[in-house]
Amino acid sequence: MVKQTTKEATDLNRYDQLSRRIEVLLHASETPLTATQLKKYLSLSKQELETALVVLQQRLTTGVLNVTESASGYRLQIRSEYSGLIQEVFPQRLENLSQALLETLSVIAYKQPVTRSDIEQVRGVTVSSNILRQLFDKGWIIEKGYRETLGRPALLYTTPEFLDAFGLENLDQLPPLPDLNLEDS
Repeated sequence: MVKQTTKEATDLNRYDQLSRRIEVLLHASETPLTATQLKKYLSLSKQELETALVVLQQRLTTGVLNVTESASGYRLQIRSEYSGLIQEVFPQRLENLSQALLETLSVIAYKQPVTRSDIEQVRGVTVSSNILRQLFDKGWIIEKGYRETLGRPALLYTTPEFLDAFGLENLDQLPPLPDLNLEDS
């Protein structure tokens, strides 16, 4: 058995305490916290934060929570194997998204920036204003700029809130598209 030095034991205890402080902040925060925020709140270096997050994740392995990183930062999340229980006990939390909304959101996510006309061309149907309003209301899409064509249609993009809602850090984590021939004609 390797004997632990006093310095190693002190470091382990320090990172354990830091991981607990991070856990408290993540529990208390209504929104994900970025690495920059955590470093600032706890006066940590990048390396200290990374080590404390590893310690936190290791501590949580025996529980029901894990630390996840999304586009907006770190948050505590209930492990996916408990989602069935949550949906059973709290069915009001289950949100049913219509097929049309999901298709519209998918086109925006995979093809952004897109205009309403681009979405209609891919889907082959008119985009309902109600669908776009729902996506704007959820904060999942934004208008950012205009296409320099006749009528200057607004360009639609997904937001960090979209990434958070689907547990993604960035758009590269979207599943690959099946070959549906969605290229512009």
